Amino acid sequence: MITSRQVRAARALLGWTQEKLADKAVVALTALKRLESDPLKVREDTRHRVHRALQTAGIAFVDFDYGEGVILLRSPATSAGSPKECAAKSHPAKPPSKTGRAQ
Repeated sequence: MITSRQVRAARALLGWTQEKLADKAVVALTALKRLESDPLKVREDTRHRVHRALQTAGIAFVDFDYGEGVILLRSPATSAGSPKECAAKSHPAKPPSKTGRAQ
C-alpha cells in the first residue's frame, strides 16, 4: 500500500501539483487530498488510480524492511515488474550506519 508521504514525495520529484496528479489519475481533487493526509480513509480504487498515474510518469515505489520511498526512473517505458522486484530485491540498499554514512 502506498503511503501519503510516498505520494507527496512522488509529486515533488515530478514537479506536479495536486491538481495535476488528480487530473492524471482521474480522481477527485478532494480524494487525492484525503489520500495525502489520511490514506486510511480513501477508497482502494482511488489509491490504485493514483499509484498507476505515478508509475506511468516514471515513479517506482520501494519498500524495504527499514523504510519506504520513491524513485524517479530515467525511462518510465522500460520499467517492468513491481517496485519491490525492480529495486528492493535486485539491489537492496544498506541502512545508514550510526555515523549517517551508508555502509
